[in-house]
Amino acid sequence: MLNMNYQDVRVPADVLPEARDLYVENFLAATRGTGKLMLFACDQKVEHLNDDFYGEEIDFADNDPEHLFRIASQGVIGVMAAQRGLVAQYAPDYPEINYLVKMNSKSHLVKTSQDDPYSPQLYSLDAVLAMRDAGVNIVGIGYTIYLGSEYESTMMSEAGELVAEAHASGLITVLWIYPRGKAVADEKEATVIAGAAGVALCLGSDFVKVNPPDATDKNSSAELLAIASQAAGRTGLVCAGGTTIDAEVFLSQLYDQIHIGGAIGNATGRNIHQRPLDEAVRFTKAISAITLAGYDVQEAMDVFNGIDDFKV
Repeated sequence: MLNMNYQDVRVPADVLPEARDLYVENFLAATRGTGKLMLFACDQKVEHLNDDFYGEEIDFADNDPEHLFRIASQGVIGVMAAQRGLVAQYAPDYPEINYLVKMNSKSHLVKTSQDDPYSPQLYSLDAVLAMRDAGVNIVGIGYTIYLGSEYESTMMSEAGELVAEAHASGLITVLWIYPRGKAVADEKEATVIAGAAGVALCLGSDFVKVNPPDATDKNSSAELLAIASQAAGRTGLVCAGGTTIDAEVFLSQLYDQIHIGGAIGNATGRNIHQRPLDEAVRFTKAISAITLAGYDVQEAMDVFNGIDDFKV
């Protein structure tokens, strides 16, 4: 497993000198000292309401929000991403988790056919910093941009300001960028995904979360993802996990995204938290084994099946 030291971390120029040490500390904490990101995405309680937490083929425990924190505490993750209020309610009982606060969110009730998507900023960075100063282990912030929406300029402006302010305060940043709206013909077309990655770089984010592009007759999804990874430059690209699928299929896709597509990690939610606690914990370890330690798929399946108790 790659072990980074202080001097190995590339610090952006918008990190103030007095915040440099804190930024490096937060970067190393979020990436478990590897430079790779395993983000446990727990922001869907706004994004998808309760649809992702209760229903057929979803473990009943997932309807209890504390299930998310139990997984993050017992499993192997880099950061847990969630809205400020969710973190505020449970973080006192789970102080050891690295938290990344999601600064904006929208529900899925208003469809694109009704109105282009806009995800408003829900609170100020000062409110997040106040929680950090009160002792909550907040290492970064996240923000979603719907590129191609008629409201993209507002979201890009908010995101740009937040990235600059977060860096100045020593926090890392992750941008979720999804091409979406009436102007977007194909949300998962490779060129559009690469464009989204480049936007994240220009806004100064440390990481960008994108959907993997759809495969074509000539290229696999991972091969097309490599275009986006290169376009992202010094912004680390991670892929969204999507809906829950078979564990070995997911791990195979993740391996290809990293080793063929150039991704430096993953941002996974439903594929983890919709499972029973023990299985979800083992799945975080299997995902982290590939992401953080370079395991192959079979080795990661040994972790998932409990043969190898992966630790970092």
